[in-house]
Amino acid sequence: MQLYGIGDLHLSLGVPEKPMDIFHGWENYMQLLEQHWRAMVQPEDTVVLAGDLSWGMTLPQAKADFAFLETLPGQKIILKGNHDYWWNSMKKMQQFFADNGFESLHILHNNHYAFQQYGICGTRGWVSINGETADAKVLAREVQRLEVSIQSALKEQLTPIVFLHYPPIYGNSYNYEILEVLHRYAITECYYGHIHGKAHQYAFEGMYEETKMHLISGDYIQFKPVKIV
Repeated sequence: MQLYGIGDLHLSLGVPEKPMDIFHGWENYMQLLEQHWRAMVQPEDTVVLAGDLSWGMTLPQAKADFAFLETLPGQKIILKGNHDYWWNSMKKMQQFFADNGFESLHILHNNHYAFQQYGICGTRGWVSINGETADAKVLAREVQRLEVSIQSALKEQLTPIVFLHYPPIYGNSYNYEILEVLHRYAITECYYGHIHGKAHQYAFEGMYEETKMHLISGDYIQFKPVKIV
C-alpha cells in the first residue's frame, strides 16, 4: 500500500468552456495525469487530491470529472480548493457519490482517514499571499477545521500528515495562524497546492521549524502523483 498526493487537477470535462490545456505547462495534462497515475498507483493505494479538483460549478457539472477519477486505480481523498464551487455539505456530497457509484471518492472535511499508522488530515486553509484578500473569520474557521482534523487522528493514536490547498508560506508572506497549529501538534509533513506557473518560484519547500513543506500542484509536479508514504 502506497500513499500519494497531487493538487489542482482543474478538470473540466463537464464544463468544456474552461479548458486548461491552453496554458503553458498544461498541454495534454489529462493524458499525462492518467498515464502517470496508471503507471504508479495500484488498486490498494490511496491518493490525496489537494483541492481545485473540478471547474464544475455544481455537483452535476463536476460529475464527469468525478467519473474520470473513479476509473483510475486507488482510493481518492478530496479536500476543498478555492475553485471547488461544486463543494457542498458532507451529507450531500457523500449522497451524490453514492447515487452515482463513485465508491473510491472520499471527502476530507473536519475528519481524517487512516493510512497504516498515519492519519490523513487537512483543510483548505486560507490565503497568505500578498494581493489576495484575507478574511479573519474564514481563517479562524479553517484553523479550527485543521485542528479538528488533526485531533481526530491523534485520538486514534495515528501520526498526522497534513494536506492544505493554500500555501502556509508564500514568498515573504506567512500564515502564522496555520503555522502555529502545525507547530503545536508537531506536524512533520505538510503538502499544499494552489500555486501555478511563474508563481512556483515563490513557493516555500523545505523545513519551517519542525515541519517539512511540499508543493504538489499538478503542473509543478508535471501531473505525476508524489509518493507520500
